[in-house]
Amino acid sequence: MSALDILYFILGLVALVAGAEALVRGASRLALAVGVSPLVVGLTIVAYGTSAPEIAVSVDGVLGGRSDIAIGNVVGSNIFNILLILGVSAMIRPLIVHRQIIRQEVPIMFGASVLFVLFALDGGIQRYEAGMFVALLVGYTFFLIRQSRAETKAGTADDGDLPKPTSTWDRHWSVQTLLILAGLGLLILGSHLLVEAATSIARAFGVSDLIIGLTIVAAGTSLPEVATSITAAIRGQRDIAVGNVIGSNTFNILGGLGASGLVATGGLDVAPSVLAFDMWFMVAVAVTTLPIFIPGREITRWNGALLFFYYLVYTVYLVLDATDHDGLATFSTVMLSVIAPLTVITLVASLIRAKPLATT
Repeated sequence: MSALDILYFILGLVALVAGAEALVRGASRLALAVGVSPLVVGLTIVAYGTSAPEIAVSVDGVLGGRSDIAIGNVVGSNIFNILLILGVSAMIRPLIVHRQIIRQEVPIMFGASVLFVLFALDGGIQRYEAGMFVALLVGYTFFLIRQSRAETKAGTADDGDLPKPTSTWDRHWSVQTLLILAGLGLLILGSHLLVEAATSIARAFGVSDLIIGLTIVAAGTSLPEVATSITAAIRGQRDIAVGNVIGSNTFNILGGLGASGLVATGGLDVAPSVLAFDMWFMVAVAVTTLPIFIPGREITRWNGALLFFYYLVYTVYLVLDATDHDGLATFSTVMLSVIAPLTVITLVASLIRAKPLATT
């Protein structure tokens, strides 16, 4: 580990915090100005912006002949986003889940995850399949914007958690746009610095590209989502905090794999270990959000702690697997025979006790 790596890490962290604050502030004010609901801002502007590092890293990995980093980055980021980001955000402040998240966005995220699995089952993502991902992303974005504008005109849009402006210096759209651009720039710069420093250290210890993609790169490129969602949760902008994570996961698959698959001449190869475990775990995590989201439409601190716990478990599994540790078999047995069934029982019980969602 060099002193330069430490410096990059610190500078990256500072850039992430400053970028998240600027992005959330600019996007929130812009939502009021153009009549787009804060939920859609979280699902589009904020989610797509904070997912930009995933696309950049995935495309760079493919161009450098390391498709394992591209696949591992997307799969690892989606797991990281739900388990760690929503977990930590909910532990800071319980998150109210908008009806649209439960009824529309989570099923879309789940559908994108299943589509990735179906495409990957033959061992890779072909270029035409990547093109389908991009086309679906474009259609999804236009649908969200039109839906929000229609609800605004009809007077049925939910204003969400956007607070009333307490200052006037950022009320003009040009300032709001500059805040968003500056925030995105800082987020991308901060992520790049952190990923470069962490990857350099990992390579010194001989860690594989796939493990780097699933852990260090996934966590590094997801740090904008971490900073943005936690900042939004602290500021009380819970629609942005939740919408950012769900929107980012959908964007990572459709945009990240779509863009990297299009630039890959022979398509993206999917590693056997991803086919055997990681992509299925990603789908399981996506499914788990429904029984957590539905009861009371709130992600409680207990739910957040449970999500965070499972991210720690997943990380331990990856480390044991990467090092061929003797304790991997025992660890897997305990998880599958004890902890996983108890978690399923708890989630099902919560779902049974859930009150039906209101129709309005």
